[in-house]
Amino acid sequence: MIDAKGKTILLVDDEQDIRDVLAVALQDMGYRTVEAENAQQAFEIFQTKSPQIVVTDIKMPGSDGIDLLKKIKNENPETEVIMITGHGDMNLAIRSLKHKATDFITKPINVDALEIALRRACEKITIRRKMQDYTSSLEQLIREKTELQDHLASLGLMIGSISHGIKGLVTSLEGGLYLVSSGLKKNDLSRMEEGCKAANETAGRIHKMVLNILYYAKKRELNRLAVEATEFATQVAGTLSSRFDENNIRLDCRFDENAGSMTVDGDYLHAALVNILENASDACLKDREKSTHQVTFSMAGRKKDVVFTIADDGIGMDHGTREQVFSLFFSTKGRNGTGLGLFITNRIVKQHSGTISVTSTPGKGTEFVIRIPRTPPVD
Repeated sequence: MIDAKGKTILLVDDEQDIRDVLAVALQDMGYRTVEAENAQQAFEIFQTKSPQIVVTDIKMPGSDGIDLLKKIKNENPETEVIMITGHGDMNLAIRSLKHKATDFITKPINVDALEIALRRACEKITIRRKMQDYTSSLEQLIREKTELQDHLASLGLMIGSISHGIKGLVTSLEGGLYLVSSGLKKNDLSRMEEGCKAANETAGRIHKMVLNILYYAKKRELNRLAVEATEFATQVAGTLSSRFDENNIRLDCRFDENAGSMTVDGDYLHAALVNILENASDACLKDREKSTHQVTFSMAGRKKDVVFTIADDGIGMDHGTREQVFSLFFSTKGRNGTGLGLFITNRIVKQHSGTISVTSTPGKGTEFVIRIPRTPPVD
C-alpha cells in the first residue's frame, strides 16, 4: 500500500488526454495532483507548489523532460522524478537515470507499473525522512553530550578558581584575626581596630563570593517589579558608599531625577551594578600613578530604556583584557578574584534583554554602559 497521504504529484505532458487519465488514476490512489502542459509551465508550478514527486513525459515541444529533470534536481535534489517514455526512446530513459531520475515507465502507461514506480519514490522519501530524523536526533545527542562536557569542564574550573580564592580569603582572615589577637595581648587598640577592619573586609569578600557562586550555579527566573530608577540607583550607590570613603575614592553620582520607572528584577540587577562598581574601585586602588581617584556613576532615563554608566579613572585595560572581561573564570585579581563577577553581570543584563559595553584605555580608566529596557519585551 502506497503512503500517498499529503503528497502532491506534478503531472507534465503536452497531451491533455494523458494528463486527464493519469490524474484520475493518481487521485484514486490518494494523491493530490497539479498539471502542466510543457516544461516551462511545469517548472513555474514546481517553484510555487514544491511537489515531492514529478511525473513527466520525456518528449515534449520546446524544452524536453530531461531539461526539466535537470532544473528540478538543481532546485531541489530531493524531489523524486519519474520519466514517461516511448518504447523507442530507451536511450533517453537511460540518460534520465544518469541525471538522477527515480524511475521511468513506458507508453502506453500501465497503471500497475506507475504504482510500482510511485511506491519506489515514496519509499525513498520515507527513508530519507527517517534518516533526517535520525541525523537530527544524533546531532541533538552530540549537542547534549558536548554541553555536559562543557558543564563538567566549567565545574572543574570553578572548583579550582574558588579553591584558589578561598585560600586567599582564609589567609586574609587569619591575618586580621592575628592582628586582633596580638592587639588584645598588647592592649593595642589601634592594632585591634586594624585587625577588625581586615576581618570585616574579608567577610564582605566571602559574602560576595558566595552570592556569585549562587548566581552562577542557578540561572533564576526574573522576578520583575516596577521600580523608580532614581531610587534604585541611589540604593546601589549607598551599598558601596562606605567602601569608597574608606579607600579615599570619590563616588560621583549623577542621577536623572525624572528618569521614571522600569520593570526589572531589582535584587538581580542591583548585584550586577554592584559588581561593576566594585571592579571600578579595585581598578582605582591598583593605579599608583595618581594621588586621587574618582568613579562616576550616572543614570539617565530614555524613551524606551534606562542607561547606567560607570566610569573610573583607574588602571584601565589593554585590548586583550577588554576582549575577555565577560568570560567565565577570567580574572586579573589573582587570588582575590574568582572570575565570576562580570560573567554573572553580563548574564543578568542579557536576561533583562539589555546590553552592556565597555571601553578602556590603559592608564586612563574604564567605562561600562548598561542599557536596560523599561519594560520586558513581548515574546
